[in-house]
Formats: sequence, C-alpha cells, structure tokens
Amino acid sequence: MTQRSMQVGSNQTIIIKVGTSVVVKGHDSDMLVAETTGKWGLALERHSAYQVARARAVVGETVLFDIKLKKPASQANQKESEEVIEVKIGTNGEVLVPFSSNLKIYAGKDIDVQAVKGRVDAYAGLNLGMQAVYCLGNASAGSSMKIDCQTMLGSDVTFTAGSDLRFHVADLTSARLRVKDIGGYWEARIGAGERSVYLKSGGDVTLVTDQKVEPQPPDFILGRIEKPDVG
Repeated sequence: MTQRSMQVGSNQTIIIKVGTSVVVKGHDSDMLVAETTGKWGLALERHSAYQVARARAVVGETVLFDIKLKKPASQANQKESEEVIEVKIGTNGEVLVPFSSNLKIYAGKDIDVQAVKGRVDAYAGLNLGMQAVYCLGNASAGSSMKIDCQTMLGSDVTFTAGSDLRFHVADLTSARLRVKDIGGYWEARIGAGERSVYLKSGGDVTLVTDQKVEPQPPDFILGRIEKPDVG
C-alpha cells in the first residue's frame, strides 16, 4: 500500500483525479492523507490557482484531451498566494481531507464522498454518492447517483445520471423541478419556484424532500417522492 500526506490547512481547494474508484472522507485535521493499494502511482502536488487552467473532455474512461493552459502573468500575479492541491491516483484509493475543504473529484468508475463541509464537484464514470456533504456544486454520473447535501450552488442547474438518481438537498425550499427519467417527463414546484432544477436519469429519479411538492401543468403528474430519513 502506498500512502502520502500533506499539510493543507482549512478551506483548501483540492482536485482529486483517480483512474478507477475513490472514497473521500472529511476528518478533523489540517492534513490531507491519500493512499492506494494499486501499483499505478500516487502523487500530491501544489499548483497556483491563477497560473493554471485546465481544459478536459472525457467520454467514459477515455480522456479525449487534458491540457494545462498557463494564464498571462498579469492575471497570474493577482493572487499568487492562492493554491490548489492536486491528488493523482492511478487506480483506486482513499483520500482523507480537512472537513472544510472544497473538492473537485474525477474518477473513471465510482466516487463516494462523506462528511465534507465545503463545496463538492464530482464527475464519476459509473456511480456517484454524496453523504453528509454541505454544498453541492456540479455533479454527473455514468450510472447511479445518490445526493444527500445541505445546500447547493446555482439558480438554474442540471444533474445527469445514466441510471437511478436519488436527490436530496435539505434547504431546497423554493424551486421549479423538471424531471426526465425512465418513466417519462414530469414537472413540479416547491414553494415559490425561485430556482430551476433539472434532473435527467436513464433509470428512476427519486426526489427526497420534506417540503410540499405541487404537480404542474400540462399533465399534473408526479414521480417518486420520499421523505428524508429522520435521525
């Protein structure tokens, strides 16, 4: 087993790229700890957030392009002190991060994120799970997706899964919902409908909420809706 650790402090932006599957957990420490049982390498790197931009396109597990573009010095010098940490794991691994970290996670297969109090963006080739995560950013999964977050970013957002999608954002109290799943298309409203959420799934979509959900025209159809677990 290969293990690497690095002191990163709180509120750090961490990019995690894994060839197959990864489990990411928040812990009460200012250390980042990454480990793998695979034989394809593990690396931790520091980068300036304002010197590097990345263009990336992936289809399944094939990377079509992955290019680092250095920004002009006039832009890079604005916030030279801001850094991102990049974790690269060749196959599967586990990463422990400080609770308040902000994460961007890419994996060829599965991603499982637990107990992170910052923002999480995640892109999984197969299955994606978020549990006890504070802020949901962007997310997509080639197969199933299970989301359990306190809040989310954006007023007009889309989440896509190749198979079943289970969606719970605790403070979603005013939203217009559009759902396209294996059973067809339906629309609903929570509260005043101030935000727009589009859920697209190749399987079943399950909306988890303790709010009143009102069906919308033209068909006034609702799909699968469940109450969140208590406790």
